[in-house]
Amino acid sequence: MKPINTEKAPAAIGPYSQAVCSNSLIFVSGQLPIDPATGEFAEGGIKELTKQSLLNMQNILLEAGTDLSHVLKTTVFLADMNDFAGMNEVYSEFFTEPFPARSAVAVKTLPKGALVEIECIAEKPCCASHEHEICDGSGRGEGRGRSGRR
Repeated sequence: MKPINTEKAPAAIGPYSQAVCSNSLIFVSGQLPIDPATGEFAEGGIKELTKQSLLNMQNILLEAGTDLSHVLKTTVFLADMNDFAGMNEVYSEFFTEPFPARSAVAVKTLPKGALVEIECIAEKPCCASHEHEICDGSGRGEGRGRSGRR
């Protein structure tokens, strides 16, 4: 297991990593809508907050040598299920077909009183197909995976 960390996403606020890589998978911890530049929640409502959580997740995946096109599964935690439509609107701007599997659940409370938190499991691009050209195990290989999405 290898930890993944980037300054382009909020630092872990407890005994966990932003993400870990194990074999061909990247497990990204739940991302709050914290702007890493300020350490504060992004300004705005559920749409702006969802966007920040997804940007944080995207930056961690980029550090791991992959991107959103290799996400297999997401879990979205909402403080209020009434925010589902707004979250879903922004979420659909980050993912295209074939969409990753997803669970979306309402929870009683989220850390720091957040309205949304999003986590994911992604695959390394060099391990996403059987056409491994170059793969050093870092996820930064030149193998051909699924076609790119944003």
